[in-house]
Amino acid sequence: MTLSDEFVSADAPASSAVAEYALWLGDDSLVLAQRLGGWITRAPELEEDVALANIALDLLGHARSLLRYAGSADGRSEDDLAYWRDEGDFRSAHLFEQPNGDFAHTIVRQFATAHYLYALYDRLRASTDPVLAGVAAKAVKEVDYHRDHADQWMLRLALGTDESRRRLLRAMDDLWPYVDELFADEPVLEELDGVAVRPSTLRAAFDADTAPVLAEAGLEPPQAFHAAGGGRRGRHSEHLAPLLAELQVLARQHPGATW
Repeated sequence: MTLSDEFVSADAPASSAVAEYALWLGDDSLVLAQRLGGWITRAPELEEDVALANIALDLLGHARSLLRYAGSADGRSEDDLAYWRDEGDFRSAHLFEQPNGDFAHTIVRQFATAHYLYALYDRLRASTDPVLAGVAAKAVKEVDYHRDHADQWMLRLALGTDESRRRLLRAMDDLWPYVDELFADEPVLEELDGVAVRPSTLRAAFDADTAPVLAEAGLEPPQAFHAAGGGRRGRHSEHLAPLLAELQVLARQHPGATW
């Protein structure tokens, strides 16, 4: 049973605007879960194999609940939305799509996404939409662990060896330009007052939450270019299409297959 099984009923489908918002959140989690799954059997130590796999499973659970709710607007299932949409139909932000890179890149991506998701779900618990509020109430507890995991690794890499710090600094330079997109508002939010959380209102909490970790690590967010973004409108980085090809290949080659 997924989280949304507890809240979604046949007579309570999502509106089109709510479904669009649920796609934002569901696609972010689905794409990041797929990325983290790439570390299974490849992490630098066995404990991290288990930790990253568990984080991926948490995110997959969030994605299933949110995609199932989004699909209730037009009769599609979570599997329809995961496996049978093309790249332009996805709504994930670019940061979630970025490749794993080396371990430092994965940790910087986790640091930014986990702190963003924590701020988001913490606020979304107060949504007037009972499904979104219910998903957020459970998800925020799991993302709190993801946040702590990323914080600890940021400190270990920043304060470890010269090489680990060098790699972390390079990862910050490569990935931080994608952070701003997480806090960009979109027109659909005008229809979702009290239901959705405006991303722009989360930036202060994100900065306040990440600042102590960065200060302890002796790091500052890079003042570099800001990536254009566009993921919420279906304009994606070059990295999403190959990820979707891997995610969707089995379902598309064997439609309707069961085990």
